[in-house]
Amino acid sequence: MEPNFDFGKLLWKPSEKFAASSNLNLYRIWLNEQYGLSLQDYDDMHRWSVENIGSFWESITQYFDVMFHTPYDQILNEKNMPHTDWFQGATLNYAEHIFRNNFADEPAIYYQSERLACSHICWNDLRSRVARFAAFLRHKGVRQGDRVVAFIPNIPEATIAFLAANSIGAVWSSCSPDFGAESVVDRFSQITPVVMICADGYYYNGKTFPKWDVIKSVAEKIPSLHTIVSVSFIGEKYPADMSTDVVSWDEALNNDAQLLSFTPVPFNHPIWVLYSSGTTGIPKAITHSTGGMLLEHLKYLTFHNDVKPGEKFFWYSTTGWMMWNYTNAALLAGASIVLFEGNPAYPDVEVLWRMAQDTGLNHFGTSAPYIVNLMRKGFSPSAHFNLEQLRSLSSTGSPLPPEAFDWVYHNIKEDLWLCSMSGGTDVCTAFVGGCPIKPVYQGEIQCIALGCDLQVYDESGRELQDEVGEMVIVQPMPCMPVYFWNDPDYMRYQESYFEMFPGIWRHGDWVRITKSGELIIYGRSDATLNRHGIRIGTSEIYSAVNTVPEVKDSLVVNLELSGGEHFMPLFITMNEGATFTEAVISNIKTALRSLYSARHVPDEIILTDDIPYTISGKKMEAPVKKILMGIALEKAVKLDSMRNPDSVLFFIRLAKERQFR
Repeated sequence: MEPNFDFGKLLWKPSEKFAASSNLNLYRIWLNEQYGLSLQDYDDMHRWSVENIGSFWESITQYFDVMFHTPYDQILNEKNMPHTDWFQGATLNYAEHIFRNNFADEPAIYYQSERLACSHICWNDLRSRVARFAAFLRHKGVRQGDRVVAFIPNIPEATIAFLAANSIGAVWSSCSPDFGAESVVDRFSQITPVVMICADGYYYNGKTFPKWDVIKSVAEKIPSLHTIVSVSFIGEKYPADMSTDVVSWDEALNNDAQLLSFTPVPFNHPIWVLYSSGTTGIPKAITHSTGGMLLEHLKYLTFHNDVKPGEKFFWYSTTGWMMWNYTNAALLAGASIVLFEGNPAYPDVEVLWRMAQDTGLNHFGTSAPYIVNLMRKGFSPSAHFNLEQLRSLSSTGSPLPPEAFDWVYHNIKEDLWLCSMSGGTDVCTAFVGGCPIKPVYQGEIQCIALGCDLQVYDESGRELQDEVGEMVIVQPMPCMPVYFWNDPDYMRYQESYFEMFPGIWRHGDWVRITKSGELIIYGRSDATLNRHGIRIGTSEIYSAVNTVPEVKDSLVVNLELSGGEHFMPLFITMNEGATFTEAVISNIKTALRSLYSARHVPDEIILTDDIPYTISGKKMEAPVKKILMGIALEKAVKLDSMRNPDSVLFFIRLAKERQFR
């Protein structure tokens, strides 16, 4: 049953000028001229891109004049995922394409933190610092294929180090400094790095968090590390008994390297390793290719985010989330990237919007929970700040509820392009997202991305039309991982994406494609509530609960009990000053029933102090369900992968008290 939210209500339509001048429209014109086509709209473009998958990706290399140091022999070897080999024979370098955009004294990076006012680094200075750090890495013996890792806040040094490592053909990987030692070791030890860049600590919510004890522990447990480069961020001196050589950032850059050179690597050479959340086991070391990321990021940032040279692109992220990698990719489009380190609500919720005003931000990227939090606080950015230059707001991380769409247009800007997008660490991009030549409708994602052959399947593998089902990708994309590190037989890779539908990528999202081609995502399919044979998306529950002002946060699971019985509890936390009463319970049930259906009403609403989250900010429905079903804690969740590990204690006690079976 469709909710009573006004899905499909027109919220924004691009002006003729906006659409005509968009990068996507310019590409459409070019395609028609170069390929003798007559593509009229986005649907035509997308259809052509998936019906001619090889020609489409070749067109990306031509349109962006991709620099191949050696040419490719063929576009792709076969279409059988995950063994597709793209652009065989080609060599190239990702960072080299970034530094084609050299605007001399124009800003390349703006950065701000809780303790540092906004400042910037120009393109010439960025090139110089990257060249000097690359020279340092070479001096330390780092070669093509070696792994360089970082345990560092979202500061310019992270971007500089990545670009330097990439320029010499090294493989990059990073973790946010709020990770614990075990989480860092679980990730980095898999790839045997030789150099680690780290910061002595970080600031968050006005507090200081020293990290040398964690760094020391990590270094002791990863014997392949021979050098640590230390960035002084909070002013803590490193311990005297470090087992690994420690070099300061300033010392590393203290050389006279003038020339930034680039090592060409094969198209499928690893560019970086990203990691799954690791909530229930060792994180998967998801390895992406240099060429695949280059083509995908050129395509998505340029066409689906419409980023243009000289614009300012921001996404609130940490170095442990794929959106950090994605943000750096805006440099490919000739944009300036804007970095922020710290709590986005400290000292108040105005901080990012003040930064947006002061920098003249053009593209603001964030997560759905951040937007929902502003909405629930009643904060209206447009009432306080001049956002004249802002032309897009992007959201990802979890489904953006329909009421948040409406809130954006009433409280941020009426003439604003809202890009809800969804993809993930698995591809370091989005499968679905923004389209600058299509309207925005409430609660709906605008389009499937070019080159992405996305369909919706039921559990038996039958394609669905305008129905809710599993999101699947039926043709390969260059941005799919080349492999998981230390997975030579592709066993974990196959289990992660191809186990349910052999040869078809199952992404794990529950989605519907509307008759007009827009999309609605209902949450993760592994967290979907199968209640009495009816599947309910968790996003529907959360969207309705968000309308009850007393509730701060919520989490829902469905437990399949013996005898075919089901029990669906809803766990909630309360806003400060609010009381958990029968009236609140009644209001939640009424919202669920009126906005969705009686089946959405939980069997019980239970108050808890905190909702469990991963470090990257995702609700942990599946681990909570396992705990409630009596699975041992060590098998249900890895506490070191959590943002708030103490939150599971409530669910452990509840499982013992209730004995759900």
